[in-house]
Amino acid sequence: MHVSIIGSGYVGTTIAACLADLGHEVVNVEIDEAIVETINAGEAPIHESGLAERIAEHAGSDGPNASGNLRATTDYADVRETDVTFLCLPTPQDEDGSLDLAPMRAGSESLGRALAEKPDENDHLVVVKSTVLPGTTEDVVGPILERESGTAIGEGIDLAMNPEFLRMGTAVHDFLEPDKIVVGATSDAAAATLRDLYAPVLEREETDLVETDVREAELIKYANNAFLASKVSLVNELGNIAKEYGADAYEVLEAVGLDDRISARFMRSGLGWGGSCFPKDVAALRAGAREQGYDPSLLDAVVSVNDEQPTRLVSLLADHVSLDSARIAVLGLSFKPGTDDIRKSRALDVIDELQTRGASVVAYDPVAMDNVREEYGETRFNGTLEFASSPDDALSGADGAVVATDWPEFDDLSFDGMAQRVVVDGRRIEIDERALEVYEGVTW
Repeated sequence: MHVSIIGSGYVGTTIAACLADLGHEVVNVEIDEAIVETINAGEAPIHESGLAERIAEHAGSDGPNASGNLRATTDYADVRETDVTFLCLPTPQDEDGSLDLAPMRAGSESLGRALAEKPDENDHLVVVKSTVLPGTTEDVVGPILERESGTAIGEGIDLAMNPEFLRMGTAVHDFLEPDKIVVGATSDAAAATLRDLYAPVLEREETDLVETDVREAELIKYANNAFLASKVSLVNELGNIAKEYGADAYEVLEAVGLDDRISARFMRSGLGWGGSCFPKDVAALRAGAREQGYDPSLLDAVVSVNDEQPTRLVSLLADHVSLDSARIAVLGLSFKPGTDDIRKSRALDVIDELQTRGASVVAYDPVAMDNVREEYGETRFNGTLEFASSPDDALSGADGAVVATDWPEFDDLSFDGMAQRVVVDGRRIEIDERALEVYEGVTW
């Protein structure tokens, strides 16, 4: 199938490479010329396990192994040669948590104008992949496409919503081997096209296909992430309580996870959730609920528990180390292992709190340090955040250390060079506690 994807951010680039891997011919439309050149050179513009190999395999035609199934362009006109277009555009947050749909509107306008010149005999399916609140696909994207293309939805252009459930660090795996594919379509033909598109994935017995209406598909993504965020915050609340009783939260929650109504997934208490999805989606759902006249008090509490975890971790460290003028090592900067994404990373909140209490901070992360330097180094941290070349370099001379991201390479740390061998662990990594003077977990 011929597929076009508008946007080559984290979602757009991943699904473009994966659809090419499934044998589809894919064109990625992106306004950033540097990203277009990167993809066409067979290189990945983002760090994601398994992505670089697939882009190298499918982008362009010059390489000895390139399939030519994937290319990138800045020209919207190329969508006319495709059957399906996915809108994978950013939906940034306003200060109140609501979504800024300006990129979605602009992308829909450009797409509609391009489709105005597509031959009438060829129907086109437009699929919203971005996470948007119920009503956005039909009430915002649809009317823009109709106005700009001169074609009514259902009379030459079909519309669907197909939310993504990609986790950073495992996004390629999540796309190719998903638990579920959700399709909200405005017509039977649109649903059938997406079934054909995903046929190689749907052959897996482990993958469920959920076909529903558009608004339900939009809300499923929010409900999914709100549930998981709530589960993590509840687990952290229970972990905090367990610590007050001197009980090991991990043993407690391991037993709780054996209940098949609950399961063991997302049962690790610690520093909390971050990234681009949970914070943004929970905030948007809370803002949207208030616009509808409903007070989402439970979700408010979920966010409150999560936001308190970094302060709690630093307070535990302060019980053992005088933080004023202390040198503290922060291990991990990305919001989770396997990615260089630092959006809403709990590590950054920990650094904020440490600096507020007078500590100097030296940080190490295997892939995310450049992103922190570029995004925050001279602003959020006033140029005072030091970066280490290795975990050992970060720990050398440190009066204390905190673990903010559970990178596998942190499971074999040496603490010999620390001035004070004090570690507060926010992720429960593998640590030889006997090598330390003090070891504490944030919730155990």
